[in-house]
Amino acid sequence: MPKLPVLQDKDVIRLLKQLGFADVRQKGSHRIFRHQDGRRAVVPMHGGHDIPRGTLKALFQDINIDLRDIIEKL
Repeated sequence: MPKLPVLQDKDVIRLLKQLGFADVRQKGSHRIFRHQDGRRAVVPMHGGHDIPRGTLKALFQDINIDLRDIIEKL
């Protein structure tokens, strides 16, 4: 499997919106997104810092998206 690139919060947000997720709310430094089918994604927003690969992997597993699909969309 190809290696997941390190992304910033703005890149992840753009990707989630392409996948049909809508921005629901923000609590502190975390933005919460929801999909119509009930899936939820929480994106940490820490001043433009890169989101670690492990956090990205967990986020994409939570929303049941294959990592290969994510890499293709980037």
